Amino acid sequence: PLWEEGNSNNGNKWTTLEHKGPLFPPEYEPLPNNVTFFYNGNPVKLSLAAEEVATFYAKMLDHEYTTKSSFQENFFTDWREEMTVEEREQIKKLSKCDFTHINKYFLEKSEEKKAMTKEQKQVLKEENNKLTEEYGFCELDGHREKIGNFRVEPPGLFRGRGEHPKMGKLKKRIQPEEITINCSKGSNIPVAPKGHKWRKVQHDNTVTWLASWVENVQGNFKYVMLNPSSKLKGEKDWQKYEVARKLKLKVETIRRQYRDDWKNREMKTRQRGVALYFIDKLALRAGNEKEESETADTVGCCSLRVEHITLHQEKGGQEFMVEFDFLGKDSIRYYNEVPVEGRVFKNLKLFMENKDPEDDLFDRINTTYLNKHLNQSMPGLTAKVFRTFNASTTLQEQLNKLTTADMSLEEKLLSYNRANRAVAILCNHQRAAPKTFEKSMQNLQDKVTGICMNGKTESVVKRLEEQLKKLQLQMTDREENKVIALGTSKLNYLDPRISVAWCRKFNVPIEKIYNKTQRDKFAWAIDMTEEDFQF
Repeated sequence: PLWEEGNSNNGNKWTTLEHKGPLFPPEYEPLPNNVTFFYNGNPVKLSLAAEEVATFYAKMLDHEYTTKSSFQENFFTDWREEMTVEEREQIKKLSKCDFTHINKYFLEKSEEKKAMTKEQKQVLKEENNKLTEEYGFCELDGHREKIGNFRVEPPGLFRGRGEHPKMGKLKKRIQPEEITINCSKGSNIPVAPKGHKWRKVQHDNTVTWLASWVENVQGNFKYVMLNPSSKLKGEKDWQKYEVARKLKLKVETIRRQYRDDWKNREMKTRQRGVALYFIDKLALRAGNEKEESETADTVGCCSLRVEHITLHQEKGGQEFMVEFDFLGKDSIRYYNEVPVEGRVFKNLKLFMENKDPEDDLFDRINTTYLNKHLNQSMPGLTAKVFRTFNASTTLQEQLNKLTTADMSLEEKLLSYNRANRAVAILCNHQRAAPKTFEKSMQNLQDKVTGICMNGKTESVVKRLEEQLKKLQLQMTDREENKVIALGTSKLNYLDPRISVAWCRKFNVPIEKIYNKTQRDKFAWAIDMTEEDFQF
């Protein structure tokens, strides 16, 4: 297989790279004349630029976002910047804007799309496939490789996760003049759309991206990358889990060391020891230093402030309890109460002495320092590796504990999801309960009610009992999964070989665990794993 072709490492990721450049979204299509925007009850014909931005908001009227004041304020500010002077004079308050006609128009359009015949849908699909064939692949060292996100994001309103302070801001249309192309010298260089030119074309074979630009809302770089199933990505993924498995052999030594650090004379070393204990025991993210711009106030381990933890000498019958409450990555709240060792508790008290709530808990250390120290204990080790290591170890232990050969397929799958849930809880991967949750539960409940067993022959009763058991297992699984996101850990923190080996050992079809996209991403693991693999 490709990922075993060996990598001639000296920082070079490829020798030749040729592609078509990214695919741009279609131009804005103006609203028909009979679809009107109203201000203060009067119809207003908007300029094209203002109309386009208005449609972004109109499309989201049924969404919870448009009820949030920060979304409304950010949208209105950015929308006004797109208006003409006259429009700005006239349109002063969002509360007087009526987007309902535009909203209705787009609802009707989407209903039309749903009502298309099979043949019409097929035509669309074929047009799409043609574009994917043309733009969705590149030539990398003579191999045809799939590109991940070859489309430039269309303009729209920024949503963000959690309570993001920039929600509602305008994500502007990206022009070719903002895009840097990366390909090999002497290849067919991508042609910019008519009347445009690229920002620049470069030939940098130490990076794997094909095109990049900066998005305007947060000022982040966006990259067109290879698909996860490509050779380069598979190789990188495999290496990531191999580093985590190496940590398994070293972890006892590292744990002994950080425990010793708790009684070190130097405050900096003590803080490092306690921070590592949190990262290891609670799978906290390291928490990088952020630019002091107006991004969301989220923290990780090293950036915890005094206000984020509360110490309880005793709580609920357990001593030395630490209560964590902070917003982590993507503004997801982390709330946890954990008993810690006495020494850790004493040190935390010390770190909090004479500090204000908004002061740093670990004021002497940062992530860079922490990772430098870890790299000395083991080459390639960073705080992130602990998360991968602890997640994968948890999955392996839980699967070994929860699965037996005599289980039915449904029971095995419930066990697998329970093991996966243990990981998601450890990593604090939460989600809001799905909007359709109640409905799909009700559907299952109806099926259960439908299985009424009186006056049936014995063989039929037996079959119905099995169906009932299946449905009950599905319901249990769904209920337990209501507010937990399994996908993140499955794709990023769990060595796929654990799951593949488990499937082989217990005769579970791999497609019950991994969908098509995931099977492509983990092709390397499916290809190389025997049933006796243990992380």
